[in-house]
Amino acid sequence: MKLVNKSCTEFVDVLSSKAAVPGGGGAAALVGSMGTALAGMVCNLTSGKKKYAQYEEDIQKILKESLTLQQELLDMVDEDAEEFLPLSKAYGLPAETDAEKAEKEKVLQEALKNACGVPIKIVRKCYEAIKLHEELVEKGSKLAISDVGVGVQCLRAAIISGQLNVIININMIKDQEFVSKVKEETDRLVNDGVKIADKVYERVLEIL
Repeated sequence: MKLVNKSCTEFVDVLSSKAAVPGGGGAAALVGSMGTALAGMVCNLTSGKKKYAQYEEDIQKILKESLTLQQELLDMVDEDAEEFLPLSKAYGLPAETDAEKAEKEKVLQEALKNACGVPIKIVRKCYEAIKLHEELVEKGSKLAISDVGVGVQCLRAAIISGQLNVIININMIKDQEFVSKVKEETDRLVNDGVKIADKVYERVLEIL
């Protein structure tokens, strides 16, 4: 069974266990998906309202984009688990002889790069979703403005969490060109994303 097909109770139970997956990456993806879903909810509550008719086209665009991001992030819950398992197995490879040590290091380095893949995507997608909330805070129904705040805070947590899962892997990767490229991109997106999320949240408080 896919992790996302478990009940909320089942997911939380396995998350709290010593099972290798889901872990922080899967949790980040799920929280990001939930934050994005709240943007969709606000759009659905705003759409068709005369008071916000001038924003209808924009609201429909945000809704469409949020649904795509919501599903992409949800899919990453299982994608992250799939990419982490090979890394988990790599740590358990024998390393008694020089040949075994060399093979283990080779497999480990490849697995570490692969394990970075989904957390990097989580950071990218959460940034895109935060940008949607930036627009939605001014154009969405004020009756649901608190949901914009909750949504953007979920995404703030998710983008930082995604970054943490990148850091723990790149700290062990020896390919410095790869590390530098990944760090530059994720640092930029997270720093900018957090600033935008904080501004959105402050605006929500002003409106409330």
